[in-house]
Amino acid sequence: MAVRGAIEVETELCKGCGVCVVSCPSETIAMSKQVNGKGYNYMYMAHPEKCTGCVNCAVVCPDTVITVYRVKI
Repeated sequence: MAVRGAIEVETELCKGCGVCVVSCPSETIAMSKQVNGKGYNYMYMAHPEKCTGCVNCAVVCPDTVITVYRVKI
């Protein structure tokens, strides 16, 4: 049984600082071209198949808007 990661970003609270992007070893996260209600570009899973669930993104997020899940596949 393999384990794959998945993240959930609270897009309305994300300020688009990009700290999670540089901390992601699998290059899963990217900045959206869309903006949230506050006018910030938010982060999203650009490559969900690459996520390992390492939790780096959630640890470095200054606003704690990222939740990481590990999914058995």
